[in-house]
Amino acid sequence: MSEVKIDQIESVGNDIVETINTGGAAPIVLVCEHASKFIPAYLDGLGLSEEAASSHAAWDPGALVVAELLATRLNAPLVAQRVSRLVYDCNRPPEAPSAMPEKSEIFEVPGNVSLSDEQRLDRVNKYYRPFQAEVKQVIDAKQASGQLPVMITIHSFTPVYNGKKRAVEVGVLHDSDTRFADALLNALCPSDLYDIQRNEPYGPEDGVTHTLVSQAQSRGLLNVMIEVRNDLIAKRADQEQVAELLGEAILQVLPQFSAETAVSGQGATTKARAAD
Repeated sequence: MSEVKIDQIESVGNDIVETINTGGAAPIVLVCEHASKFIPAYLDGLGLSEEAASSHAAWDPGALVVAELLATRLNAPLVAQRVSRLVYDCNRPPEAPSAMPEKSEIFEVPGNVSLSDEQRLDRVNKYYRPFQAEVKQVIDAKQASGQLPVMITIHSFTPVYNGKKRAVEVGVLHDSDTRFADALLNALCPSDLYDIQRNEPYGPEDGVTHTLVSQAQSRGLLNVMIEVRNDLIAKRADQEQVAELLGEAILQVLPQFSAETAVSGQGATTKARAAD
């Protein structure tokens, strides 16, 4: 697979969601649900303190850069959210309290307290639905072109959560469909660069696999979620190192699933099994 140069990448987007490297030819769709800490002016900063507004509670620091580097390395499209997860967490369904949390870890979110049903629905319509529609459109386009893409979502996590230090450095997460995660862990674990663990620091029981399940697993598509501890991707050189490790592992694993990612003929008649 040839690598695309950064200046060749095209993107389309709006204030809600952006798709980067729209012409990416790989049978992969990258997603970054917590790419931005931007809060629209009409929400008055959600009443957040300056510390909270720039913290991991508001976004996933470093995740977008790693995802962009992977989009280049893998020649794959990347769908990225452009508003803070505290406005709406696009990796949560509308009924989840954590979609618009009143508190995130140690941070109070005054602008999310006692939202009316109308206010919640307004945010669902403004942020969640356009984001999920764009992810679906990118997957649909891949399937229409004869591919069954692997969905890979990119996140970062804080090294200290509720006062507790986390030893894990890279997490490979999955829901009930473990196929791609199993293979990726096998490819990554010989590396001694990072402490790499399965379903850490979160797992499906924490509600973090919503996008994987709703957009990929529901179609029988391969999928995986990658979490990187954010202190390890605070600098450009470190972001490049992580992206290089992940990119090499993904490229190593991808040929193992050629039957699941390629479709003969027109449209998307999948051979991939639906997850149990």
